[in-house]
Amino acid sequence: QVQLVESGGGSVQAGGSLRLSCAAPGSIFYRLTTMAWYRQAPEKRRELVATMYSNGTTDYVDSVKGRFTISRDNAKSTVYLQMNSLQSEDTALYYCNRRDDEGFALWSWGRGTQVTVSA
Repeated sequence: QVQLVESGGGSVQAGGSLRLSCAAPGSIFYRLTTMAWYRQAPEKRRELVATMYSNGTTDYVDSVKGRFTISRDNAKSTVYLQMNSLQSEDTALYYCNRRDDEGFALWSWGRGTQVTVSA
């Protein structure tokens, strides 16, 4: 079973930047997986934020397009999320996971990493 480990969260002011990391030690054929970042704000449902397919193409929810960039290092079984121009609406607990074609997560969730953006 893959245990996801997210890191890099913190508290920043609006307009600031953070870079999140998510390692998947023990994953097999990681380079063939579609990896994604999700987030869950208080009182809200978890939402899919960014996806990186095994062929390198990416996809983002409209609210983060132009501000967030997902990338991956297959040799390290790690996916990253560079977040720029952060807004208070980005405050949430961020998770990564492998996703299926419908956007559903396939592995057990990690503990996530908290991002707090103050106005």
